[in-house]
Amino acid sequence: MQKHTIVVCDHIHEAGLEMLRNDESINFIMAADEDKVKLLDIIEDADVAITRSSTDVDEKFIAHAKKMKAIVRAGVGVDNVDIPGCSKEGIIVMNVPTANTIAAVELTMTHMLSCMRMFPYSHNHLKQDRVWKREKWYGYELKGKKLGVIGFGNIGSRVAKRAQAFEMEIIAYDPYINPSKVTDLNMTYTKDFKDILACDIITIHTPKNKETTNMISSAEIAKMKDGVVLINCARGGLYNEEALYAGLKSGKIRFAGIDVFMKEPATSHPLLELDNITVSPHLGANTYESQYNIGTQAAANAIAAAKGISYAHAMNLPIDESKIPSFVKPFLEMGQKIGFLESQLNKSQIVSIKVSGQGEIGKYIDSLATFVAVGAMSQISDDTINYVNADYIAQEKGIKIESEALQDSTVYKNLITIKLTTAEGGTTTIGATIFDDNIFRIVSIDGFDIEVALKGDMIILKNKDVPGVIGNIGSTLAKHSVNIADFSLARNEKKEALAVILVDNIINDVTLNELLEIEACISVQYARL
Repeated sequence: MQKHTIVVCDHIHEAGLEMLRNDESINFIMAADEDKVKLLDIIEDADVAITRSSTDVDEKFIAHAKKMKAIVRAGVGVDNVDIPGCSKEGIIVMNVPTANTIAAVELTMTHMLSCMRMFPYSHNHLKQDRVWKREKWYGYELKGKKLGVIGFGNIGSRVAKRAQAFEMEIIAYDPYINPSKVTDLNMTYTKDFKDILACDIITIHTPKNKETTNMISSAEIAKMKDGVVLINCARGGLYNEEALYAGLKSGKIRFAGIDVFMKEPATSHPLLELDNITVSPHLGANTYESQYNIGTQAAANAIAAAKGISYAHAMNLPIDESKIPSFVKPFLEMGQKIGFLESQLNKSQIVSIKVSGQGEIGKYIDSLATFVAVGAMSQISDDTINYVNADYIAQEKGIKIESEALQDSTVYKNLITIKLTTAEGGTTTIGATIFDDNIFRIVSIDGFDIEVALKGDMIILKNKDVPGVIGNIGSTLAKHSVNIADFSLARNEKKEALAVILVDNIINDVTLNELLEIEACISVQYARL
C-alpha cells in the first residue's frame, strides 16, 4: 500500500491527530514541538503539511517542501502563507474557514456587550477593588442602535443575525456579495462606506490584505459620530492602531473591543493603557468546540489532499469546485484532455492557447483555459504542472493563454473550441462537447465537422478527396496488424478530407511513414489518450 506523508507543524486537537494515526495509508509525523529550522528538513519528503499561525509558510519553507502537494492551514487566516509562492510550485493552499465561525461570532458579541455595559471594569471594581458603586456603571443598550457590519461572510453575517435579535438596525458593507444576501434578512445593504461610518457601533469581519489593512484610519474616524464603538475580532491591523489610540484617547471613540493586534503577543501595547477598551489575547477560535472542529476538519482535508481525492476550501485553485454546477466538471476534464491531444498533434514550441466557450460553459471559460493549459504543457515541460501553477509556468515559457465566451448560436448546448499555435506557425483547432451519454465528443478538427470519441490511440490523416484513400489506409494498417476500432470521415469545400481513426494498437513510425506515402495523403498525425 502506498503511504502518504503528512507533517503536523503546529498543535491541533487530539481528535485530529487520532484520525491521522488511524489511517493506514498515512505516514503521520508530529513536528509541532520541533525547532523551526529542523522542521525544514522534516517537510522535505512530506506530501501535505498542517500548519497554524506559529509556522510561516515562506520562501524557505516552500524551497524545502520539494514533494508537497498541499498545505492545510488549520484555521481561517492565511496571512502567514505565501500563496503566490506556493502556486508557483504547484502547492495547493487550503484553510478551514468555518470550523471556528461560531466561536468568533460569539466573541464579537461578547466584546460588543462588554463595551456597551463596561462589564470588565464593573467586574474588576467589585471583585478586585471590593467597591460596590452601582451609580458609576451606567451603560447603553444595544436595542435601537445602528450596527455597521464590514464584511458579510460566514462570521459577519452571523454577527448581524444575532445583533438583529437584540433589535438593532443592521447596515452591511461588502462589495463582493450579492446585496440580496443582506436584504433578504431585512437588513440594509450599502455600497457607500460613509453609511457605515455613521453607525453607532462598527464591527469588521474581512480578511487582511492590501485593500483592508488600515481600512479604518484617522480620516475615517474623523467622519464617525462622536461616541462610536468599534469592534475588531478579525485580524490585527484592519483598524490603524495609532488612529484607534488617538480616537479612544480623545473620546471620539467611546469604547473599543479588540481581540487582535498588529504584532502579537501585545503585552506592552499602548492600547492597554486606556480605560475605555476591552481586550482579549486573540481568543476568536478559543473554544473547545472550535478547536475540535478545526483539528478534525484539518486532518480530514489533509488526508483527502494527500490521496488526491479533493482539496476542500483551496485558496489558489482556478475555481471553487464546491460552487460550480455539476455539468462543468466534465468539461474541465475534457478540456485538459484536448490540450494534451493538441500538444501531441502539433509537436513544436507552443506560443499560444486560446479557449472559447459557447453556452453556459462560457461562464467558466477562464478556469477551463487553465485546465487546457495543464494538458497542453504536460508534454513540453519537466516541471510538475497542475491547475495551480499552470499560469505561472505558461508565463515563464512565454505561452499566451487566452479565453473568450462567445455569444454565437450553436447546435450544441455547450461547445468548447481550443486553438493551439506553435512558434513554427502551425495551428490545431478542436471543438468538443459532451452528449447526454456523458462521453466526450470531438465535433470539429481544423474546420472539418467530424464526430469522434475523445479516447484511445488516434490517427488523424488529412488527404485529397479522391477515390481509393480509405482502402489504402485500411490495407496499410492491416499490413501492420493494426485493428481499427472506429473510422470517422469528414470533407470540406476545398476537395480535402479528414479521417480520424481510433485503433487498438500502438502505432510506430514505420506505419505512420507508410500512411504518409499514400499518394493522396497530405499529413498524418498520431496521439495517445
